[in-house]
Amino acid sequence: MIDLMLDLLGMLSLGLAIYYCLRHQTAQSLDEASMMPFADDPDVARRVEAATGKPVNAVAPEEPKRGWINMEM
Repeated sequence: MIDLMLDLLGMLSLGLAIYYCLRHQTAQSLDEASMMPFADDPDVARRVEAATGKPVNAVAPEEPKRGWINMEM
């Protein structure tokens, strides 16, 4: 019986914690956050945008500065 009560208390605590963390989020901000993994690759961003119809704010890859070299690790 005490196990059941502790389980319910744990589930209630988890639900309240999630609600507390997401209380100021809007549907638009959550939608933008779901598109963030595609923002660093413009080609993928265009494909995702075409497939979903949602805009992806893509960032162009940084060009190497003159005199600097990009090392592959």
